[in-house]
Amino acid sequence: MFRCGLAFPRCRWIVPLLLLFAIIFDIIAIAAKSGWVEDEEAKTHYTNMWNEWRGRGGNWESRSLMDFSWAQAVAALMIIGLILLIIAFILAVVSMCNIDVGCMYGTATLLAIVVVIQIIALIIYPVNFNERIFEGQYFYTWAYGFGWGATILTLGCSILFCCLPHSTVNSATKATQRKLDHDQRPTLSFKLANYL
Repeated sequence: MFRCGLAFPRCRWIVPLLLLFAIIFDIIAIAAKSGWVEDEEAKTHYTNMWNEWRGRGGNWESRSLMDFSWAQAVAALMIIGLILLIIAFILAVVSMCNIDVGCMYGTATLLAIVVVIQIIALIIYPVNFNERIFEGQYFYTWAYGFGWGATILTLGCSILFCCLPHSTVNSATKATQRKLDHDQRPTLSFKLANYL
């Protein structure tokens, strides 16, 4: 496929493994108890995808972000993205086992849809969360980073699934051509029989 050595036999199980990592990253981002946004050193305000906590010292007040429509949209988009990613993983394993080119293109399309959905969710969150910031510096932290990590892995796998069918077809064409060349070559015993 590429001169650098990316070929179907090498990618056959690496790409589904990358999708499995993307699923794990998505689950971490969705299920994290804290870690999407926090103020400097998390002293007065921190939040995850579902709740936020404000307070000082030991007095923390918890509030659900699900009261806001933007947070509901982010949660829905991330969960839909995760479900589609799991379906794409199953399709990826099936397409790699059966070497089904149509299924590979279907997987690539589904992964592209997941990328768009998750990018929308990961952009909606900071844009709307910034309205809730009173003062100070805030940082998007590890769980939010896992969400972006899952999205980037999914984008890479989508591109690979677009390229792999070409490698598969080229490999099959070369194998068929080699078989035809081998079948058309006269054997040594046939040549000797004609001259004896």
